[in-house]
Amino acid sequence: MKGISYIVPLAVAAGLSWGVSGTTAFAGSVTGYQPVTQDRLDNPGPADWLLYRRTYDGHGDSPLRQINVDNVKDLTPVWTFSTGVVEGHEAPPMVNNGVMFVTTPGDQVLALDAASGDLLWRYAPKLPEDLFQLHPTNRGVAFWGNNLYLATTDSRLIALDAKTGKVVWEATVGDYHHGEYMTLEPLVVNGKVIIGTSGGEFGVRAYIAAYDADTGKALWKTYTVPSPSEPGGDTWNTDAWKTGGGSVWITGNYDPKRNLAYWGVGNAAPWPGDLHPGDNLYTSSTIALDPDTGKIVAYHQYHQNDSWDWDEVRPPILINMTRDGKTIDALVHPARDGYLWVLQQTDDGIKFISGKPFVYQNAFKSLDPQTGRPTYDLDHKPVVGKTVTFCPSLWGGDDWTSSAYSDETHLVYIPANNNMCGSNEGVDKKLLVGQLWLGVDPSTNKLVPNGQHIGELQAWDPATGKQAWMYPFPNQLFASVLTTAGGLVFVGGTNDRMFRAFDAKTGELLWQQRTNSGIIGMPVAFQVGDTEYIAVQSGWGVDAQRIQNSLAKTSMKLDPDEVPQGGVVWVFAVRHHN
Repeated sequence: MKGISYIVPLAVAAGLSWGVSGTTAFAGSVTGYQPVTQDRLDNPGPADWLLYRRTYDGHGDSPLRQINVDNVKDLTPVWTFSTGVVEGHEAPPMVNNGVMFVTTPGDQVLALDAASGDLLWRYAPKLPEDLFQLHPTNRGVAFWGNNLYLATTDSRLIALDAKTGKVVWEATVGDYHHGEYMTLEPLVVNGKVIIGTSGGEFGVRAYIAAYDADTGKALWKTYTVPSPSEPGGDTWNTDAWKTGGGSVWITGNYDPKRNLAYWGVGNAAPWPGDLHPGDNLYTSSTIALDPDTGKIVAYHQYHQNDSWDWDEVRPPILINMTRDGKTIDALVHPARDGYLWVLQQTDDGIKFISGKPFVYQNAFKSLDPQTGRPTYDLDHKPVVGKTVTFCPSLWGGDDWTSSAYSDETHLVYIPANNNMCGSNEGVDKKLLVGQLWLGVDPSTNKLVPNGQHIGELQAWDPATGKQAWMYPFPNQLFASVLTTAGGLVFVGGTNDRMFRAFDAKTGELLWQQRTNSGIIGMPVAFQVGDTEYIAVQSGWGVDAQRIQNSLAKTSMKLDPDEVPQGGVVWVFAVRHHN
């Protein structure tokens, strides 16, 4: 999730005008808004999309089945809306009772009529002119009551009135001057708005924090890198913990039964492991937090002393499944390190079940059968002063983009990048506040393709550890996945600008539609009246563009300017003919 720094200018959409950003423009109003309660988050209606992956368990699966394998060929665009912003559009179009809320790079929030695409209001926060960060994007708003919650790239948490777009309250979370920023959609549990901070690439020590949804009062704060006096602090052998990274990029998942929120934690900073000796808890890990107190009650570290920038930022998918004749509460994580991990939630913590590579991986020699701790091939572990090649690349087998789990097929669908290795040479560079601090020589940070194709949409049975099917793409596949009860898998992620639907059981390509730009965002399914819709934002940029730039310098010789930028919300439905 690294590359060059961007500051994104906000462009005004045609037909609207307002003063300095930080105001809300009105073109209509939200009527009949349905407040979001804890019960609605625990048991979301099939028509809505109220959480980052629709449900707390992170399945990314819709129970709607009006659009299915038989009629998806008739799926057509019913409306589009240009956001007026360039760069990578990653947020899911959130839908509550027929109203869509979409965020864009630069932290704009759009309220749209979900059936017609009519703009109801637009909010654009005033961002500092000296703001710097690597990911000028946003991954969505959270709901509670009549409010929306927006985490910003200048490290603020803003509550908006969902009906009007006006600011209800605002809290300063961190100091953007030091490189702290946020890109995630907040997680709301029982009136607490939980966020995580990024900035490890600037030497930030990241954390997860909670705020009162009604007042904005800070409730608790938990660092993902412990101090020497805290549990796990002894896994940092020097004072590198003070600048240790552990960024939190992606919204956590939640288990109401155990009252635990599961979060993915990024890599240790800077990249080469010899600059921060030790196992470096809780980096490159899943941690389980008590949302009431912020206490870390369980964890699993996928790989110790991360040296590859394989930050495991996505939380695991919570799946109740039968494995070896036993029903378990599983935590399934298709990882950036290239392994498909299956863990188990227990009353005593997180138990390792299995780990298996789903892309070519040459850094692990083996996994401990009891703990899952990897033994490394040191020839493929980056260090200072030596150029090292490793597979997969720093963008991993699956980066921040989300897999999906179908409750119909019981398969996990992974947007994977295979045959894409990388190389770099570590450097010991002094940290300067506000400057990029990766610990590698940029001229040596390269991609090394080693196969006939890279992108793969994969389907795996997590209960058996077997791959069900795979659909290859010539270049990268970089986008989140949606599954539906209609037997479909939707994904964008390719530089040909296509949005595609596959048969969830067989992997057969059933439908595709070219869009204005490349799709790296998350598709959703929702319903208004009697009609089911599929929605996604098209808007290429950030990591996908950086991967393409890197691949263009290899034997693949891709055109780095092949994919035009510019955000558009696309909404599709099956139109019945008389």
